[in-house]
Amino acid sequence: MFATCLAAGLIALPASAEIVVEESGFWAAEVAKKQMDPAPDRIPDTPLIVDLEAKGRTFGKQGGTLRTMVTRSKDVRQMVVYGYARLVGYDENYQLRADILRDYDVEDGRKFTLHLRPGHRWSDGAPFTSEDFRYWWEHVAQNSELSPNGPPEIMRAGDEIGTMTFPDAHTVVVEFPRQNPMFLQSLAQASPPFIYRPAHYLRQFHVDFNTMEEMEEMIDSKRVRGWAPLHNKLDNMYKFDNHELPTLQPWMPASTGGQSRQLFVRNPYFHRVDARGTHLPYIDVVEMHIVGSGLVAAKANAGEADLQARGLDFRDVSILKKGEADGAPYRTYLWANSAASQIAIYPNLNFADPTWRAVIRDPRFRRALSMGIDRRMINRALYFGLGKEGNMTALAASPFFESENLTKWALYDLDTANLMLDEMGLTTRDGSGIRLLPDGRPMEFVIETAGERQEVENALAIITDTWRDLGIKLIMRPLDRDILRNRVFSGVTMAAVWFGWDNGIPQPYTPPNYLAPTDQVFFAWPKWGQYYQTHGQAGEPVDMPDAQRLLALAAEWEAKPDPYDRARVWREMLAIHADQQFGIGILSEAPQPVVVSDRLRNVPEFGKWAWDPGAHFGVHRVDEFYFADEELAQVTE
Repeated sequence: MFATCLAAGLIALPASAEIVVEESGFWAAEVAKKQMDPAPDRIPDTPLIVDLEAKGRTFGKQGGTLRTMVTRSKDVRQMVVYGYARLVGYDENYQLRADILRDYDVEDGRKFTLHLRPGHRWSDGAPFTSEDFRYWWEHVAQNSELSPNGPPEIMRAGDEIGTMTFPDAHTVVVEFPRQNPMFLQSLAQASPPFIYRPAHYLRQFHVDFNTMEEMEEMIDSKRVRGWAPLHNKLDNMYKFDNHELPTLQPWMPASTGGQSRQLFVRNPYFHRVDARGTHLPYIDVVEMHIVGSGLVAAKANAGEADLQARGLDFRDVSILKKGEADGAPYRTYLWANSAASQIAIYPNLNFADPTWRAVIRDPRFRRALSMGIDRRMINRALYFGLGKEGNMTALAASPFFESENLTKWALYDLDTANLMLDEMGLTTRDGSGIRLLPDGRPMEFVIETAGERQEVENALAIITDTWRDLGIKLIMRPLDRDILRNRVFSGVTMAAVWFGWDNGIPQPYTPPNYLAPTDQVFFAWPKWGQYYQTHGQAGEPVDMPDAQRLLALAAEWEAKPDPYDRARVWREMLAIHADQQFGIGILSEAPQPVVVSDRLRNVPEFGKWAWDPGAHFGVHRVDEFYFADEELAQVTE
């Protein structure tokens, strides 16, 4: 089978010469001083030309500063998420389209020919060519010091590693020994595996291109232990924390780290142009403020954000709507949430305590915990009854939704839950009614949280009361997000709370790996995920039959391209999760509030808020948003 895929929203124009590309006012001074090429010479020979009207949007104009907020300095990486410039990306219908690539060919599901855009340049004006892929493949992915575990998952089909060749400056061929249906979708992720690097910039930090003597001064100045840590420190395309690292995103960093106000300015060499010749992005500057997590709603209510969803929860809707009614200059949209669960509890099957580990691994314990949750009370108290109560499973918008999976072991039933715990032999209780573990310790079930969402703490407070009727004492421990993740990954966390699966609307073509123990970030089995990700170099091998079956099913999905077979695999995997309660979902589909400035245009009123696929705002193309009144939108420095 041979197929060619082209980007959506394109006009059939072979070259940028067929439209008149307007100069950006933002860069006009640099162009006048001949410090930068004119706009027609800055874009690729074949740019991605976006027909806004065909997409049901309006053409805009350049200018303005968009204000948004994050709650951690690390979250400047959201600019890579929101910008969503990918080799291949999803459109708003969640169909894959070429983006940075001019197009791509797929042959037999295993050979991918990537066609670059001639004339495409990095944000510093250097050419973007196949040499940037070669640098990554030959000098990063296959360098034992930079990639000690070998090439990453993106270049693997099962246990077999693919190859990457470079026929010419604008062609890259990625070939696998067998079909790899996950390759293109991996490229479209919110946090993508960057299989290219700005070679012209990074060569100066690589030992293959310099002597160690030449690099010693740089190593000392950056206070790192060697050339590899130096390279890694400066090379993170996703972190977006090195303002000198060239990018292909619509905006590029213009601030150094350590500041509470970060600026990102328009990329003068961005590859997208609207059908009227206006170089995208429309917005000149993004101003990202780092604020305390409890201040996002209040600041949004005060009109201090032009586009905001991160840091807002459903509980904030009332104060946002009140501010809107009182004349604050914004609108509050309610977007559909595509996560499989708003709140999910993950008992750690790899917990280091052997006594607790044995209890947690008994499915009757996890089922009892689930049946001891009054989801209806939580829904009414926190979401005005607008959430869908039940397990973490495929949402109603997915063809794999089954009501049985939603409700299995998820109906509030304290009597049955108590019987299950009794059947486990956990019948002895202390004077306060708390059950005792086999070694005599009270059943104090510690759930650690990231401490970022009040709704999580409120839900756990309700669960604390109902679990006490099971003889289980819930102890909630809020932590910093990074500390939480590190504790989970090391096996010292008994249980954690996080969102459910990012993609709650899977289709037959959606890889089901996130349902199998393939990644440590699924908090129920971090050690199994580490073992899979490092090919046995770290973590623990999977030693529970149902989890082993999930791994086998994920491999079967990959080996059988027929949609019927893949749908069958999905249904069995979802049924296993519903039965085993590896992650205990509470409810889903509660709307996500999105604050949008009255002056901001092309933001969909009824969008989807999804991490993957979707990249939150990314799939809705923030580079196409614009201010209706540039003078009002422009923030004076």
